[in-house]
Amino acid sequence: MAATPHLRPAPGSIPTEPGVYRFRDASGQVIYVGKAKNLRSRLSSYFRDFAGLHPRTQQMVSTADDVDWTIVGTEVEALQLEYSWIKQYNPRFNVKYRDDKSYPYLAVTLNEEFPRVQVMRGAKRKGVRYFGPYSHAWAIRETVDLLLRVFPVRTCSAGVFRGARNSGRPCLLGYIGKCVAPCVGRASPEEHRDLVEDFCAFLAGDTGRFLKELEGRMREAAGEQEYERAARLRDDIEALRAALEKQAVVLPDSTDCDVIAMADDPLEAAVQIFHVRGGRIRGRRGYVVDRVSDADTGELMQTFLRQIYGALDGDEETEGTGTSVPREVLVSHEPSDREAVAVWLSEHRGSTVDLRVPRRGDKKSLMETVDRNAREALARHKTHRAGDLSTRSRALNEIQEALDLPEAPLRIECFDISNLQGEHVVASMVVFEDGLARKSEYRRFSVRGSGVGGSEQHDVAAMYEVVSRRFRRYLEESSRSGEVARMGGPDDQGAGTGGEEPTPGRFAYPPNLVVVDGALPQARAARRALDELGIEDVAVCGLAKRLEEVWLPDDEDPVILPRNGEGLYLLQRVRDEAHRFAIRYHRQKRAKALTGSSLDELAGLGPARRSALIKEFGSVKRLASASVEEIAAVPGIGPKLAEAVHEHLSGGPTGAGDEGSGATRDRKTDGGGDT
Repeated sequence: MAATPHLRPAPGSIPTEPGVYRFRDASGQVIYVGKAKNLRSRLSSYFRDFAGLHPRTQQMVSTADDVDWTIVGTEVEALQLEYSWIKQYNPRFNVKYRDDKSYPYLAVTLNEEFPRVQVMRGAKRKGVRYFGPYSHAWAIRETVDLLLRVFPVRTCSAGVFRGARNSGRPCLLGYIGKCVAPCVGRASPEEHRDLVEDFCAFLAGDTGRFLKELEGRMREAAGEQEYERAARLRDDIEALRAALEKQAVVLPDSTDCDVIAMADDPLEAAVQIFHVRGGRIRGRRGYVVDRVSDADTGELMQTFLRQIYGALDGDEETEGTGTSVPREVLVSHEPSDREAVAVWLSEHRGSTVDLRVPRRGDKKSLMETVDRNAREALARHKTHRAGDLSTRSRALNEIQEALDLPEAPLRIECFDISNLQGEHVVASMVVFEDGLARKSEYRRFSVRGSGVGGSEQHDVAAMYEVVSRRFRRYLEESSRSGEVARMGGPDDQGAGTGGEEPTPGRFAYPPNLVVVDGALPQARAARRALDELGIEDVAVCGLAKRLEEVWLPDDEDPVILPRNGEGLYLLQRVRDEAHRFAIRYHRQKRAKALTGSSLDELAGLGPARRSALIKEFGSVKRLASASVEEIAAVPGIGPKLAEAVHEHLSGGPTGAGDEGSGATRDRKTDGGGDT
C-alpha cells in the first residue's frame, strides 16, 4: 500500500491560512473532508511519513486520486464549511456516530388539522414537535395517560379517527373523558389546537402556570361548595404532579443544559447525552462510534458536537433531542478547538452558549453520573458484540484467514508482562475459547529472572521464560496422562489408577494460537520457546498497541487487519484482558511487599507516606539505595523523616524488595486462576 504519486501537491502551493480540504477518489467522489488551522501543515502530514499514518488513514490516502481545498477567514467558518460538506457528500472515511439503540420520542403532529400525540421512532419529520428521547416507550405512554386527564387531546390513529367521524360515535377515550373527541365535533379545530399547545407547553417546562391555574379553580369550586368538581380538579393536579415526578430534578429550575460524557477504548467510543430543561432531565440518548482514525478524545468530542447540533432545521421544532442548542453544554472532555466550537454553537442558538467541563458542585456530580452511564453503555455494547455467536464465528474466521492458519483458533491464549522499573515482574495468561473468556483457565506467573524488566530486551527475556514454563508444564502433564493411559483406564482397574478417571492438569490443554502483548521481538521470543520444546502445531503472533499491528515471528512486515473488523476486535479484547489480569497481580505483589516491609517498624511513617515512597521508588530495595535528598524530594517526606528512613534501611535487610526475583517462587501464584 502506498500513496498515489501525483496526489501530493507541489511544495509551497498549499496556503498556510485556515480552511477545509477534500480528498476525492478516481471517480471524483469525495471520500474525506477535514478542516485545519494551517492547511499546509495539515495536508503535508498526510505525505510526510506515509508508513507512520494510522492504517485507516493510509487506506484513505491510497484510495484518493485528488485533493483540493478552500480557504476561509476563521476557524469557525472552517467548522461550518466542514460540517456542510460532510452533510452534502457523506464521505465514507469520516467518523459517523450512530444511536446505540432506537430511542422513542413523544411526538405531536402539529402539521395536521387535529394534531395527534403518539410514540414515534426513526427519522424526524417536518411539522412534528418531539419531546424526549425516552429510555422506554412504556414511560411515554404512562406520562401521556396521566396528562390526558388535564389535556384530553387526540391520541388515536388516522384509521380510528376516520371511522369515528364516519360513524358519529367517539372511541372509548372520548367516552371516559380522556379525549375531547374532535372527530364527532365536540371540539373545533381551534379549540383542540389550543389544548395541544397547552400540552406542549407543559412538557416544555411551563408547569407552574398550569398547576397554579388548577389550584385556583379548585379553591373556587370548593368555595362555591361544588365539591365534586373540586375533587376532579384535585385529581387533575395530582396527575400533573405525578407526571412531573417521573422527570428527576437534578439542577435549579432555571437551568437548561446538555450534559455529554464520552468513554472510549482503542477501537470504540460511547457517548451519553442527558438533556436538562428547567432543572429536570427531560431525556437521554446514547451513541457509539468505531475509532477508524487516530483522532484523540478531544477530536471525537468535537465531531460529536458538530453532528448532534449541526442538524438544526428551521421548520422543525424539537425539545431535548440534542439538535436544539441550550444555554449550557457541559462535556466530560474539552473539544480540541473549544473556542471555535463555542462560537459555532452560539451562532446556531442566536445567543451565547457556555461550553465547558464542570469542575465542582451539582453539575460535576451530574457529569459523573452521565460518565458512569457512558462507561456502562460501552461495556454493554462490547458484551453484546462479543456475545453474538455469528459475530464470534466471523472474528475467528478473519483471524484464521489473516494469519493463514489451518483452522479457526478455537482456543486462544494471550501472555502479558507487567513490572515497575524491573521490580515485582509478573506475567499473565488468559484463555479465550470460541471467542469467549474462560476465566477458570487463567494463570499467573512470578517471573524468576533477577532484574528482568525495564527494557525491551528484559521484556523479551521475560516473555521467553513464561511461555517456556507454560508449555513445559503442558508436556509434563501430557506425559503423565500418557503413562496413566498405558497402565489402564478405570474399566481395566489397572495398577495405579484406583479405578478413577485421571484429573487433567492445569496446563493440560494446548491452544491453537498464542498471542503475546508486543511486537516482533516478543513474538519471536515466544516462537523460540515453543521451537526449543519441539512444539510446532501452535501458532504465534504479537499484537502491538500503537497501531494495533499483528506481527508474525517469521515476517518482517506486520499483518494489518481491518480496523473495524471483528478479528482485530477479538484480538484486542484478548490482549486487553491479559493486560488487566497482569496489572491486577502486579498490584497485589506490590501491596504485599509494602505491607510486609520493614518500613512498618518506623515511627512517624504512616500508610500514606509508605505508599508515596513505594510509588516513587518501586520497592523497598530501591528505596534503601536512595540518598537522603532523593527521599526528601518525595511529597510529604521532610528532611528529618528522610534521614530516619535512610538510617533505618541502610543497615537492615531490603525485606520484601527482593520478592519476585531470584530462583524461588510461590507455587500458588504460578497457576492461580481468576475464578
